[in-house]
Amino acid sequence: MHEISHNALAYPQYPAIVLRIAMMAASRAPVASGRLLVGFRKWYYNMCGFNKIGLQRDDTIYENDDVKEALTRIPERMYNDRVFRVKRALDLSMKQQVLPKDQWTQYEEDVHYLTPYLQEVVRERKEKEEWLKK
Repeated sequence: MHEISHNALAYPQYPAIVLRIAMMAASRAPVASGRLLVGFRKWYYNMCGFNKIGLQRDDTIYENDDVKEALTRIPERMYNDRVFRVKRALDLSMKQQVLPKDQWTQYEEDVHYLTPYLQEVVRERKEKEEWLKK
């Protein structure tokens, strides 16, 4: 007597060998999906368009009070680089132009320079709010 798998009952139109191959492929899915996810992230990064005018991801964060405080904490060189990128992006935007493709910010080169400082500011603000509650 042959053992009938759950998959064979769920998909009677497919032969058992096809289901076994699909199950083997699914067992390798995390590696493939990881590469697929990175590919999707790169595609989305390029579709956003900010890299075409020389901006990095952290340059596009909305400037609320936490971001403004984080900007005061980054090294002066990083701040000056950010100001240059934003001014250049505004100029290009006004001219309705983009940078030459070799000057676009690449996904691999985009450094989240502001994120650690921003996380620290948010953590400190939440801690302060907790102290004020007591």
